[in-house]
Amino acid sequence: MSSLDGDAAWPSLPLEAWSDTAATLHMWMQIVGKIRLVQSPWTNHSWHVTLYVTPRGLTTSPIPYERRSFEIAFDFIGHELVIEASDGATGRVALEPQSVAAFYGRVMDEMGRLGLRVAIHKKPNEVAEAIPFDRDVVHKAYDRESANRFWRILVQADRVLKRFRARFIGKCSPVHFFWGGPDLAVTRFSGRAAPPHPGGIPNLPDWVAREAYSHEVSSCGFWAGGGPIPYPAFYAYAYPEPSGFAAAAVEPKGAFYSTDLREFILPYDVVRTADSPDDTLQAFVQTTYEAAADLAKWDRGGLERGEVPGR
Repeated sequence: MSSLDGDAAWPSLPLEAWSDTAATLHMWMQIVGKIRLVQSPWTNHSWHVTLYVTPRGLTTSPIPYERRSFEIAFDFIGHELVIEASDGATGRVALEPQSVAAFYGRVMDEMGRLGLRVAIHKKPNEVAEAIPFDRDVVHKAYDRESANRFWRILVQADRVLKRFRARFIGKCSPVHFFWGGPDLAVTRFSGRAAPPHPGGIPNLPDWVAREAYSHEVSSCGFWAGGGPIPYPAFYAYAYPEPSGFAAAAVEPKGAFYSTDLREFILPYDVVRTADSPDDTLQAFVQTTYEAAADLAKWDRGGLERGEVPGR
């Protein structure tokens, strides 16, 4: 058995085992994501704010700063936050048990030391209890093993979702990590305008949600869980949701429609324990997309292509 087989490749990660770390890491990711947000030109559907999976963690990709650029990366192997600038300057912040307020202060101190003076809105988004980062001493847990396992799941999900994305030639997002949710997502577009989104997402301006869902979508991704889904899961939804979507027959066995979230849910453990996790996840994202596209009468012939052979 190779080092990437079995539990090493698709590790278990019950939410209750790392919920405190997950909540803290969520806020740390928001701090880094907001730095990218304020320094980047606005891109449709907020694609300018996301993070991306790397062989060691998550990264912002290059961020402009005057005539320089810089990148901030979470390293879940070495357990540090690394800031690298185009002039060779480097800063580091240890990923270790510390409050959000302490982490925020250390990140901003390192940014200032590198001559990268960035001011962000300190109130987190998409959470009901939005404690400003510089005052948050509630969230302060960090378990190395859990953070590493979370990243290893993202590596696998990112790989499979990129293969799924490659079959679509219409407008499609990258596979990217939204720190608001937080979730790894990829979104396909029909090309048709959608009705205005109702908004109402906690601590997120309604205009942001309406711009994000300005056009019809079929979206899927991975989420560590919370609320009505207290375990890690893959999800899939359509906006606007076509009539009959909730009753659609989707694969694999174990997938179900959540009336609370108005999304199809596939528990991560169903994928992790399958004989072929890749095929199991592919079946879920493909059949839920087909249900959305067929019921909404997308031009599938003009938007899709078959499997692209490897080089």
